[in-house]
Amino acid sequence: MELIDSLKWRYATKKFDASKKVEQSLVDQIIEAAWLAPTSSGLQPFKVIEITNQKLKQKMVSLSKDQKQVEDCSHILVFAAWDNYTEERIDTIYGHITRERNQPSDAYQSYTDRIKGVYLNSAAENNFEHASRQAYIAFGLSIAAAAELKVDTTPMEGFDNQAIDELLQLRELGLRSVVMLPLGYRDEENDWLVNYPKVRHPKKDFLIKIV
Repeated sequence: MELIDSLKWRYATKKFDASKKVEQSLVDQIIEAAWLAPTSSGLQPFKVIEITNQKLKQKMVSLSKDQKQVEDCSHILVFAAWDNYTEERIDTIYGHITRERNQPSDAYQSYTDRIKGVYLNSAAENNFEHASRQAYIAFGLSIAAAAELKVDTTPMEGFDNQAIDELLQLRELGLRSVVMLPLGYRDEENDWLVNYPKVRHPKKDFLIKIV
C-alpha cells in the first residue's frame, strides 16, 4: 500500500534545507487534502493560513520556541479553528451546501436547528475545543498527503498560540491558532534525526482487539 510506505518514509523533520522550495502545485495538493477532510456536521470550522513571507517566518521563530524549521522551511501552514460556533456561521455553510446541491434553502433546517441547539448553548471554549479537533483531522490528512508527495513536514504544537494569533491577526477573523505544519525538504547532512529508524509502540501493545 503506497500510503503506508509514504508514512514509513516521513518523519518530523528537524532541519530543512532552506535553499529548496516546494512547488506551489504540491502545496496546493496538501492544502486540498485538508479542504477535503471530514468534519463534524460538515461545518468545516477552521481555516488554513499559508505563509511564505520570509520576514514573517523569521518573526515566528521566537514565538515557536526558537524552532528553526519555521524560518528554514519553504511554506508554513497554520491551522486555525473558529473561536466559537454561531448561528451565522452555521447558516453560512448550510446556505452554501444547499446552493451547491441545488436544494431548497430550508432543506436542512430541522438538522441545523438541532445542532444550533447544541452549539449555541455550549460555552465558547468548549466549542473552540471541538472545532480544534476537526482541524486536527485535516492536519493529519495534510501530513499524509505531503508524505505521498515526498514533501517533508514538521508537525508543530510548540508555539505561543496567543502571540501567533496576534501576529497573524487571527482573533479579528474569529479564529485561534491550533497547530502549524512547516513544509520543505530535509537537510540530510545536518538533520540529526534523518537516519534513525521510525519507532512506535510494539503493535502487540498498540492494538487492543475485542472479538
